[in-house]
Amino acid sequence: MGTPLGDFIRIRRDSVQPEQLGLPDHGRRRSPGLRRSDVAARAGISVEYLTRIEQGRDRNPSVAVLHALGDALALNTAEREHLRYLAKVTGDECAGHLGPLPARREVRPSVRETLRLLEPGIAVVMNRLGDLLAWTDAYETLAEGTGLLEADAPNLTRYVFTDARAKAYFTEWDDVADERAFDLWRGPKVENAEWLAAELAPAAGPEFTRRLNSHVVPPRGVLRLRHPSGYELRLRRETLELASDAQQLLVLLPADEETARHVGRLREGSRHGGLRAIS
Repeated sequence: MGTPLGDFIRIRRDSVQPEQLGLPDHGRRRSPGLRRSDVAARAGISVEYLTRIEQGRDRNPSVAVLHALGDALALNTAEREHLRYLAKVTGDECAGHLGPLPARREVRPSVRETLRLLEPGIAVVMNRLGDLLAWTDAYETLAEGTGLLEADAPNLTRYVFTDARAKAYFTEWDDVADERAFDLWRGPKVENAEWLAAELAPAAGPEFTRRLNSHVVPPRGVLRLRHPSGYELRLRRETLELASDAQQLLVLLPADEETARHVGRLREGSRHGGLRAIS
């Protein structure tokens, strides 16, 4: 039986072409990407050992082996971080105490005060499940008319995959969908993530389940939104991890002058009453 670590290594091996790494093309083969022998040689390990890792028969590769595999597969920084994370949740001795923290819905007073200090900026507190827990007035203005905050307990992941308005709101919906599926897989607690995934699967369909099992590490570039007012917005994202709460503080910043002007106009027309938090 495979493991998340083994699946990720195999998927990355299948997605890299030999010519990308300056390796000779061995001609037609049954599956795409790199041969195990290519990766093993580049990582300085045996083909047998790589096979055991991919098949889940070795769950505790050393840090040195993980670094070597990252080099062999030419992983970027985010992918290397994910590789280390998978080693923690896969390893027999680490699974009990180094796995994801339990979900927390309460937002600490100091975090709420931080949000108040960020006004009139665009900011939201959320967790990896996609629960939107507290946000600034500017964030609510940005979401107005999109349906994102209409639920009593709004959830970004559910919205992206089950609300038709999401594809109009997120200009690059496919990229956002990849991000939400990836963060759900790394949810604050495995049981919670599995529960939400099971709830979403019937409504979201193959677009969701395919992404959930693909182990694609999203690049998280500039977020592009098509606001119902007609404004096209480009926003840079700064994410601060609230590790003790298993939450994140996401701040959205205009990526260009045109977006800054549009955001200013939206703020001027806002009738919201300030910071909102859901516990």
